[in-house]
Amino acid sequence: MLTELSINWIDVAGLFALLAGFVIGLGAVTVIDMHGFLGRTSSYWTEATTRTHKVTKPMIWVGMFLAVVGGLIFYRAQDFSGIPRIHALIAVALIANGYFLSFKVSPFLLEREKAGRSGELLPTVWQKKITISLIVSDLGWWGGLFLLVIYLLGR
Repeated sequence: MLTELSINWIDVAGLFALLAGFVIGLGAVTVIDMHGFLGRTSSYWTEATTRTHKVTKPMIWVGMFLAVVGGLIFYRAQDFSGIPRIHALIAVALIANGYFLSFKVSPFLLEREKAGRSGELLPTVWQKKITISLIVSDLGWWGGLFLLVIYLLGR
């Protein structure tokens, strides 16, 4: 029973926010990455990716916000070393990566859509940049979740 357990509700709130951030952010990253992967060689999926990113982009930022706030709360009593430090570095990398995607790639996609070219395959140079960025996103989000599991099981 919950009444018999000694629960630190601040830790619960922090871990809940951290996990909610992973659920929302990683879920949105997975959706847009699958669209982008399919869009490399398909005009249908290229257009679908342009449309989908309008929904996933804010979800990824909400997920990032929740993960950072949750991490700050959950790790508040920990030394800034080990997994908490790695999580902070991953967050910085994901925010920088998100800046590129939100303020470079997104305007490029929206401009193409406005010009009636959202179904055209992206130029190779953009595909390469986006592929690198999506790899950073996947490694950061999945790696961060993996490290959280290690942290929780190692307590």
